[in-house]
Amino acid sequence: MYDEPLLFEIGSPGRRAVSLPSDDLPPEVELPALEPALVRADLEGLPELSELEVVRHFTRLSQWNFSIASNFYPLGSCTMKYNPIVNEWAARLPGHQAIHPMWPDVLTQGALALMWELEQMLAEVSGMDAVTLTPAAGAQGEFVGIKMVRAYHEQNGNPRKTVLIPASAHGTNPASSVLCGYRCVEVPVGRDGCMHIADVEARLDEDVAAVMVTNPNTLGLFERDIRAIADAVHAKGGLVYIDGANMNALCGVTRPGDVGADVLHINLHKTFSTPHGGGGPGAGPVCVKKSLAPFLPVPRVVQTENGFKLSEDAPLTIGRVRTFHGNFGMLVRAYTYMLGLGGDGITRMTERAVLNANYLRKKLEPLLTLAQTAPCMHECVFTDQGLAETGVKTMDVAKRLLDFGFHAPTIYFPLVVPGAMMIEPTESESRETLDQFVVAIERIVAEAKRDPELLKTAPHATRVRRLDETRAARKPVLRWRPGAVTASEATTAAASTELAPVAVAATATAAVAVTSADPVMVEATPGEDRAPSADPSTETERPVSPETAPEGAAATADATVASSEAPASPEAEAPASTASEPVEPSAGGEP
Repeated sequence: MYDEPLLFEIGSPGRRAVSLPSDDLPPEVELPALEPALVRADLEGLPELSELEVVRHFTRLSQWNFSIASNFYPLGSCTMKYNPIVNEWAARLPGHQAIHPMWPDVLTQGALALMWELEQMLAEVSGMDAVTLTPAAGAQGEFVGIKMVRAYHEQNGNPRKTVLIPASAHGTNPASSVLCGYRCVEVPVGRDGCMHIADVEARLDEDVAAVMVTNPNTLGLFERDIRAIADAVHAKGGLVYIDGANMNALCGVTRPGDVGADVLHINLHKTFSTPHGGGGPGAGPVCVKKSLAPFLPVPRVVQTENGFKLSEDAPLTIGRVRTFHGNFGMLVRAYTYMLGLGGDGITRMTERAVLNANYLRKKLEPLLTLAQTAPCMHECVFTDQGLAETGVKTMDVAKRLLDFGFHAPTIYFPLVVPGAMMIEPTESESRETLDQFVVAIERIVAEAKRDPELLKTAPHATRVRRLDETRAARKPVLRWRPGAVTASEATTAAASTELAPVAVAATATAAVAVTSADPVMVEATPGEDRAPSADPSTETERPVSPETAPEGAAATADATVASSEAPASPEAEAPASTASEPVEPSAGGEP
């Protein structure tokens, strides 16, 4: 494969991507000079590139990534559903794209009306009374929700001390609680994967500020005792926080507010199809019952006789939690999605998501070990227990799936399930796609029994192989400086001593299509990490055979795929992450 250099390694002095006209100011107009302290004499090492070089660079990088637009992306508890193009069209309308948050209310009536209507729709879907759209993500929404819980108790004279959290919770739940000054008390889950009322009552007293419950939980199961748990917590003066990460399994069927929730956050990038993207922008609206409405962040969108306005008239508010009014572009996308589906469509969305998850559960049950055999909601959880005799682990299955064109599911989470594989297909995927995924798992399980090393050394057909994720996490290189390592050197440094990037012979006949059901299997050859040679004779080649190639590819007798691999090292195992095995289990925070 082509070894893409850094932008700093290409280009030439004087090369430009734009051509700007000279200013049109009259000659007699002189612009004030900048202060010398604000002027740089030179920008040493700044890339100078043509437009084509820039476009090709970022296009190549994008083609190496998995995305929901190109691949099945079954990350459990992440709801990687399709982001409809119409959402992007709406967000790019001039009135939405060019609006400025400091414009007066009279000039932003359309935007304020959209925000107000979105609040009403989210309140209706969740069964709550009031909504804030300000939080920038689900994790911040959690923080805002627990912050309001504390403000509520302080207003009543006692902030209380603890928050009850189930063992199956997302990692952000205890983090949000601790940030708000609470001590977390873990509630165990039963053998059925759910919290039981008796375990909650055993830990419940007047010091409990709230219980945080993800429902459905991270095993994909509906918490059957949720109503009884809510009643017990309320009887002690506590509040019920519902982590709305898995709302995709509830919309139009049941509502958290109807089963006792006082506050919950909703991830728009999960349930309502706004993009998951590189750390932002996101949106995590928080919905509350009337008792908590006075504590919502400001500003609030309010409706008056003369239209809409932003108001900060809220004496009990927890204050501002973010600059301006939230990520407006994400709000437009979610609003468009909900309008497009309508009430009946939102219900079908949930029904289809649950159907797809249970379809995969039944199809995969003969191949992998289920964590729980009960029907699931939106996601199903398997373990690597059935592969123990082969020595193949969840990590190996996840890595091998990449060769079949599928993103790995969430792995090693929830932490209550050893070797967990959490699979969430969402309602977006067709039966054909789900069947292809089942075929891939079937092939992988067969490979584990026949040739476990094939899985332990996967992936084989990706841009890079297994990386030293421990080093990447502990010693990241986040900034380029003149004289720094090149892209190829950085790749070599990042690659583990066990596995190195794939090199593909540079011949016209070397292109082999990799389909979702039939990956190219390669035999790794010891050698140094390197880019492909221009001379195919210098590459280690292996003819494609009927056993290793996609259907029909064997006819191309001279198609070759080369790979380089360094000797195995026991220290090369990856750390905790969505695609790596934990050293210290820390996965499970909301994406």
